[in-house]
This record gives sequence, structure tokens and C-alpha cells, in this order.
Amino acid sequence: MAQSPEQRPIRLEEVVVEGRSELSGIISTNGYVATSGRSATKTDTPLLETPQSVSTVTQIQLEQRKPQSLLEALSYTPGVRVGTYGFDPRYDAFTIRGIDVTQNGVFRDGLRQIGSPNGLFRLEPYGVEAITILRGPAASIYGASSTGGIVDIISKRPTETPFREVEIQSGSFGRLQGNFDLSGPVNADGTWLYRLTGLARDAKTGISAIKDDRVFIAPAVTWKPNEATKLTVLGEYMDSTTGGTAAYVNEYGPWIDRQGNVASKVIGATKVFGGDKRYNDFRQQQARLGYEFEHRFNDVFTLRQRARYSKLGGNQQYVYIGTPGLTRENTQGFSIDTMLESRLQTGALDHTLLAGVDVSHLSYKSKEAYGGVPLGANPPFLWRTGQTQTMTGIYLQDQIKWQNWRVTAGGRYDWLNSKFEAGAAGAAPTESKSREGKFTGRAALSYVTELGVVPYVSYGTSFVPNSGTVLDGSVAVPTTGEQVEAGVKYDLPGYNAALRAAVFSLKQENAVVYEVVNGLNRQVQLDLRSKGFEIEGVASLADGLSVQASYSYNDARILKLTPETVGNRLTSVPYHMASAWLDYTVQQGAAKGFGIGGGVRYVGSSLGDNLNRAVLDNKARTFVDASVRYDLENLDARLKGMRIQVNATNLLDEVTQNCTAGFCYFDEGRKVIASLRYRW
Repeated sequence: MAQSPEQRPIRLEEVVVEGRSELSGIISTNGYVATSGRSATKTDTPLLETPQSVSTVTQIQLEQRKPQSLLEALSYTPGVRVGTYGFDPRYDAFTIRGIDVTQNGVFRDGLRQIGSPNGLFRLEPYGVEAITILRGPAASIYGASSTGGIVDIISKRPTETPFREVEIQSGSFGRLQGNFDLSGPVNADGTWLYRLTGLARDAKTGISAIKDDRVFIAPAVTWKPNEATKLTVLGEYMDSTTGGTAAYVNEYGPWIDRQGNVASKVIGATKVFGGDKRYNDFRQQQARLGYEFEHRFNDVFTLRQRARYSKLGGNQQYVYIGTPGLTRENTQGFSIDTMLESRLQTGALDHTLLAGVDVSHLSYKSKEAYGGVPLGANPPFLWRTGQTQTMTGIYLQDQIKWQNWRVTAGGRYDWLNSKFEAGAAGAAPTESKSREGKFTGRAALSYVTELGVVPYVSYGTSFVPNSGTVLDGSVAVPTTGEQVEAGVKYDLPGYNAALRAAVFSLKQENAVVYEVVNGLNRQVQLDLRSKGFEIEGVASLADGLSVQASYSYNDARILKLTPETVGNRLTSVPYHMASAWLDYTVQQGAAKGFGIGGGVRYVGSSLGDNLNRAVLDNKARTFVDASVRYDLENLDARLKGMRIQVNATNLLDEVTQNCTAGFCYFDEGRKVIASLRYRW
């Protein structure tokens, strides 16, 4: 009897390459290629059958490229724009599909990473297993998140196989760093596992007034009494110091607009640093402690719960036009997400049903000081603000299989309670409270063809509360949005390679962006729409060759802000971006273990403010990165486990002015890091 299409699975030859990783269903990767993960649906779903644009920065990519920040880790991802504020190590500011996701788009291990206007968690890439980038709304299961998408950072976890690593690094700007990563079973039967990851760094940057100092420690423990039950506790503490300001002095003069009219101002960056190294330290101490629990009752029901408490404190010193300023902010919050996964069958339909309750709480207090004292002393606090937000959401999602068809449908309802207070230091604050609810949803349809090509269409909505105030002093209202997407996915039969392409159209109302007012970035809210196209290919082949390549087109326009900006392109969002990274490791012969990699990142031209003034046009730019490494055991067996590696970002030292929201910055220059690693 001939098999029906759904009975004839497509068999792919498994190609095992360096960098294979499988974290108990959380994510599975093989070299550069991610095959499945929970980030997109909260269930272990093959990415080929996930009806959404998903990219993954795998562990082997992190090891080969050695990014020093979240922005560097994301720099080869389609649709992600980094560098909008030039070199600015204070915050990981970036956009997805033209939407700023800095405040509301970063998640850690499936839970929203808390943040306040001046308090955003810094990422240490050495403590990361992988990064999953979801493009498009994910609010139907995650709640508060951007229409543009989310970034889910997956922490390193204990391993069943013993793993030990130490590393020393040195490089540009007096960098000196030591790393260690230790993991394995605690007892003989492997029911207890551990991991301890840490580093210490003393370094400067391309701006002498800005430090890049850091101490980081991340312990983790897993208890696995049987195959049905697992509990993992994840912790982190980091004490880091960077610069309170990274801005350059902007100069002003006459200019002519696109219509030939003479105006009174033009903005351009000079090479004069705007701060002062005598008062420019931005120290941040952050900590988090959480757990992930999973219990499989039987083949039908699995219960999962993840929770985390987070806290950070920041002390930011800066100088503006020769006058010192100080912002001191303390932020804390917790999140807990409990879900029940049910695998059921109704007739010819197979269901993966997910029901959950998600609660998160954020609280911050901020004090601001400015002027009135000699440079080097802390100025008196003049203003203080505070805010609490509590969001409770319930969600339901069904993933349905019928023959070659795949249907994903889900909905979520969130209740938001918020209180904001502000006032002069020492005086009674004024308060404002809000309470509201919002439904978000997602529906998608895909078809798994016999050739392995999977086309899909999807629709989703989003809702996210915003912390802080906008320009007129009122509390920022929640942002809402919607998106339509159509795409196609293809895993090449017989190869460890994947191709992905998608077109999208999205709208957002009350989106938070930044405008420069009197030299300072201030939150404003606007309506916008964004349309575009993305394509990405990744592969890791048996001959040691790995590649990641992408292209994205993005047209982001303002629908509502001010009368003179309606219809304008959104500041600093280029039409075109493209990137490619190629890596090759010699597999045999005298050069076995020698690896070389190189990448090119192209960022097209964009506009420097929302008025679209021609004089602020940002020129297209191309960055070149490189990596070279060698496993020393191929020289001498006694050196087994030792690797020497050199990485360079912006190898050609391309430093160009970039203007965003009416203020201009410079790209980060060339940076070189050499490392010696020992594994045993």
C-alpha cells in the first residue's frame, strides 16, 4: 500500500560538526544551525515548522566571534540594527524591523528582563549558551513585548559531561581578562549537576575616559532525581563600570533643507569628547536568582515553571557642557511563569496544547542631580521619580498537526496595574495610577511539503507597558501593535543547512522612541508602520566550512508624531542591510585544527532625524571582522586542550559619523582581542 504524504517523513542525513548542543529541549543546535527550541512557542518545536522568523546565535558562533556585548552578538542577524548611537557601551540599544526593542524586547531564559529608564541589565556573552531572536509579535505567550520581536538570551546550564575551561585574554586599550567555566556531575549517579562560570576584566576603550571593567560570576545547579523531573537553579552577579557619557560635542551652523530653504541649525559631531574623565564612571551592580522546574506526569501532561528575582543598582556620573550630573537608580522585580503542556489527539488532529499563568512585577526609584558643585564632587539631588508595574497574564496556545498542515493559534489577556510618582527631592511627590487590560493573539498556518519546503502565513498583535515619562512629563502609555507575515523555510536534504525568507508589514501605536532635546535623549511616543523583506542562510558542513549570510530590506515610516514628520522615514533605520560570515577549520594534515573566519557587515544609508533633514543623512558603511585560531595539540600532544585565538572587530577601522534623533555619534573603531584557552 502506498503511504500518504504525512506517512512519508523526509529523512535528513545527520551531520555532526563542532559545536553541537542540546539543552534538554530548550534549544538544539548543530554548529551554526539551530534545529529546534522553545523560545518561539514555549514548546519543543522544530524551527522548520515554527511559523515565525527565528534566528539563532549558537554557542560555536559565540566562541568563534567572541562578541563583547549583546550588540556584537546580534550584528549578523537579519532585521536587527545595531550601532544607532555609535559607540555607546552604557546600554544595548537596537531595533528589530525598525522597532526599538531596547527597553521591552530583551528576555532571559524565557522571562522578561526587567528594566527602568536608566537601569538596563548588561549582558556578559561569556555566560550565554545561545541567543534566539524572534522577529514579529510574541505577546500571545510572552505578554509585555515588542511588535518588532524579542531576543531570548539562554544562560549556560550544568552539563552531564564534565567540562572545564580557563582562558586569559589581552588586547586593545590595555585589556586584561581571565575567564573560567566549570561544569559536570556532582555525584556518581549524576542526579546532581553543577556549573560555575566567571570572569574578571580590567580594560579601557577607544575613549580614554570610558572604562570597561567587570567582575562576573554565574553559579548553576541542576537536580534530576529521575527522567521525569528536573530542577535547575540559575544565579548571576556582575559588577561593571563603563562611561557615564560616550557623546561627542555636536556643532551647529546654517544649513539648507531639501526644498532649498535656509535654516538656522545643523548638527554634526566633532572629535571633541563631550564628557570629562574626572567624573565619568557609570557603575552598575546587578544580580539575579531564579529556577526552572519541569515534571512530566506521563506522555500527555508536562508541567513547567520558571521564576526569577532580579535587582540592579546604578550610579551614573556624567558631565554635560562642563557641568556635572548624577543619576542614581535602583530597580528590582520578579517574574514567574507556570505552564501546562498537553499532547492530545482528537480524531485525525494532533494537538500540543499550552496553558499558562504569567506574573511579573517591576519597581524602580531614581534620583537626579545636576550642577552646583565643582567638577569631581557629587551634585545635590534635585528630582526623584519612582514607578511600580504589576502585570498578570493568562494564555492558551494550540499547535495542531493534520497531515502536512500545521496550525498555531493562541491568545493571552493581561491585567496591568501601574503607579508613577515624581517630585522635587525632599518634597512630597505627585502620584498617578492606571489600571487596564489588553488581549493579544496570534494565528498562523503552514504546510510541510514533500520537498521539505515549508511556506507559512501569520498574524499577531502586541501590547507592552512603558516605564518612565515622555517629553511633556506625562507617564508613557502602553504600546500596541500588529503584524502580518508570510514566509518560507527550507532545510537542505542531506546537509546541515537551512534557508529562511519572509516578508512583513507591521504597525505600532504609541511606540517609545528618543528625541534629543537640549542635548539630552528624551522619550517620546509615536505611531509608525514598518514593511520589509528578510532572507537568511546558515550552514555547518562536514568539511569544516560554516557560513551565515543574510539580507534585509526595511521601510519604516512615521504615521503620527508632529505634522512636519508624518510620512517621513524613521530616524536611523536603513533600507538595506546585509552581512556574511564564513569560517573554515582544517580537518586533517599538518594544519589540522587551524581555523580562520571573516565577516562583512553592510549598513545602508539612513536619515539622522525624524525631520529627515538632508544634512543629517547617514552614509552607508561596511565593517569587516576577522578571527584566526589554532589548536596547539597538533604541534605537541602535551598541549592537548590548548587553543590560541585572535579576534578583530571593525578590522579596517571604519569610523563614520552616525546621527540618530538629531544627535550625532561615531562608530566604534578597530578592536583586537587575543586569547589563550585551556580545556580539559
